[in-house]
Amino acid sequence: MALDYATYAEAKQKFSFDERWAVFSGSKENFNIAYECIDRHPKENDALRIKFDDGKTEIYKFAELSRLTSQFAHFLARRGINEGDRVALILNPSLEFYVTMFGILKRGAVAVPCFPAFGPDAIEYRLRKSDAKMVVTYQEKASAISRSSAYQIVIADDLSRLLQGEDEEFKPNTAADSLAVMQFSSGTTGTPKIVPYRHAAATLTALNMKMVIGLRKDDRYFCPSSPAWGHGIWYGSVGPVIFGNAIGAYSGKFKAETFLEALEEFEINNVSGTPLIYRLVRESGKIGDYKLKLRDLSFTGGPLDVETILYFRDKVGVAPRSFFGSTEVGVVVLEFPFEDWVPKPGSLGAPMPGLEVAVLDESGSVLPQGQIGQIALKLKDRWVRTGDAAYVDEDGRYWHKGRIDDIIISAGWTIGPQEVEEALAKHPAVVRAAVVGSPDPERGEIVKAFIVTDRAPSEELKSDIQAFIRARLSRHEYPREIEFVLQLPETPDGKIKRSELRALERARKEALIKHSEERPKDTESKI
Repeated sequence: MALDYATYAEAKQKFSFDERWAVFSGSKENFNIAYECIDRHPKENDALRIKFDDGKTEIYKFAELSRLTSQFAHFLARRGINEGDRVALILNPSLEFYVTMFGILKRGAVAVPCFPAFGPDAIEYRLRKSDAKMVVTYQEKASAISRSSAYQIVIADDLSRLLQGEDEEFKPNTAADSLAVMQFSSGTTGTPKIVPYRHAAATLTALNMKMVIGLRKDDRYFCPSSPAWGHGIWYGSVGPVIFGNAIGAYSGKFKAETFLEALEEFEINNVSGTPLIYRLVRESGKIGDYKLKLRDLSFTGGPLDVETILYFRDKVGVAPRSFFGSTEVGVVVLEFPFEDWVPKPGSLGAPMPGLEVAVLDESGSVLPQGQIGQIALKLKDRWVRTGDAAYVDEDGRYWHKGRIDDIIISAGWTIGPQEVEEALAKHPAVVRAAVVGSPDPERGEIVKAFIVTDRAPSEELKSDIQAFIRARLSRHEYPREIEFVLQLPETPDGKIKRSELRALERARKEALIKHSEERPKDTESKI
């Protein structure tokens, strides 16, 4: 089958990007993600397995998803949603989410996934910027959405009733270049921006599921990432069902034991997650309590410490593999899933076959082995920088050295400081604020805010500001640390010098680590 390679050597020799089209039934002129992922597979096979944070599980067949997505596509047409119209989804992984997402794509409309933990400010920003015509969400979330005349609100709790009587078959009318998904992602400016994907994006996802995830025909796959983000959309929701493998999803607040229970119950052998997932499983100390059948583990969204990688290798015989890229350009370098690949724990891996990747200096020159610069990908005779620092070793492996720009990567989440700063500015006690990433051993970075206030600084004020941001943005975006300052470093034209604040934070954390290492070791607890 296309894209099925046994070895890295074979992939390097034979792979062609055009090969990805052979995986699908459609052509460039007639191509639809929902049809390719849902409608063309054996109806009796499992299509969706969900583990909820309360321990409940749900399993659905392709027959159910095919019927319900067609009914939702007809429902959208009847509600006046036309091809190209934007429909926002504010839902956790659930039958309702997958029915509505694939139903939107089947209709030829554009899905705009939004993280359900977002507060009203963050949601309203995304609805306005995407020009949403409809919002699908839960009853409890609907009350926080502005009742603007610009879009309809559909309550997902009522979905089964709303679809009654709708036709159970729908013929898509999209092409490979038809717009399919609008994902919001923080760019190098820190402002949430729209990353558009066309239906052809599924062909690159197919490539990544084989070459990056190592998905095999009989794999039982699981991706616990939220489908509001790139990893959860393409690797969690679209990727497996391209090949007829079931989606494996986690819904709700992450709990290591519930996650491990899902892996055992669903007999999962292939997992892709963020570094935090693996750290939390390790910290739980419970992995040995479950009968696991793991064959392959992968991660993206930030570095994973070598200690955790080796922990999984020792406990389950599988070391998590890294893959690295960006929302805009896809996977750039990775630790491959092939049998002849020799892993280096902690390495980002080597470039994807067919891509020209290098480490550049500030002038754009390619750096030699061992010298740190910025990872870049060559596209159409120009270098596209990723914003990440790295060096290349003697084996051609890339080693990550952190972010170059202002973007904060915390536990796999990409956070733009400007959005947090704008939310902080709405608090009555905040005169001005600057947000940077502060080094953290567990999350990679945490959000830290430097705040100028006209009130008396206190722990109570810190807690109040943190609660204010959690309610307006999301749990992962609020500042876990706040420092009150008299003034912020600025350029002559009034721009905040975040680089100075980041350097200050790095120096402080390094000093704390050094102080901890220099303390006497014979300080046993007297309690």
